[in-house]
Amino acid sequence: MTAVSNQLKGKFSSITSNFAIVISARKGLPTKVFYDFAEAIKMPEKNLASIINLSSRTISNYKESQKKLEPIYGEHLLKLIALFEKGEQIFGSIDEFNYWLQKPFWNSAEKPLDWLTTIGGVDFLNEELEKMAQGYPV
Repeated sequence: MTAVSNQLKGKFSSITSNFAIVISARKGLPTKVFYDFAEAIKMPEKNLASIINLSSRTISNYKESQKKLEPIYGEHLLKLIALFEKGEQIFGSIDEFNYWLQKPFWNSAEKPLDWLTTIGGVDFLNEELEKMAQGYPV
């Protein structure tokens, strides 16, 4: 079990299909998932909020009012959780995966981290990790 799974107590680690992600997101995710995930991946809450296109104040307001995340933010968060679990499995640790996210790729200034702000970008990185897992050069 990965550190991300441990931190989230395995609650979302079984959510791997897009269908299951959408169903869960539509039900609404508690903000606790957001905070637990930020801690598990060693990312400041402000940065994670920015990645899923929320302000840190908005996520704080959600927490205070015990409001669940709207489906679009929940879907993005669940896809990030799945990506980080896969990254941790492939790289061996969250620290190594975070290092990879910071390295420019394809001979450009762009980093994988730059792709996390959209759901399509997360899907793209997931595909790249899958290629790496199968031994293809990326």
